[in-house]
Amino acid sequence: MCLGIPGRIVAITDEARQMAMAEVSGVRREVNVACVLDRPIGALVGEWVLIHVGFAMALIDEDEAARTLDALRDLGEAQEALDAMAEGQRALEGRA
Repeated sequence: MCLGIPGRIVAITDEARQMAMAEVSGVRREVNVACVLDRPIGALVGEWVLIHVGFAMALIDEDEAARTLDALRDLGEAQEALDAMAEGQRALEGRA
């Protein structure tokens, strides 16, 4: 099963590599936005996307993001995914 987690693009980190910082429930992670570039990359800041294995796979609206996060929390899958993301972030920062 593939799981897409809603996240909000908060910054562009590398325009040339099409990379952006996405925030998912307070956890920030760099993602590739090539699959959702339908406008200048800077215009993605503030947009909601579905993230899967480091790629923003689709643009979604805020209501859909909230509904999806609620459903994932209800299933308990979001916490596992967020824990894995946080662990990865700690490893990148040398705090593992």
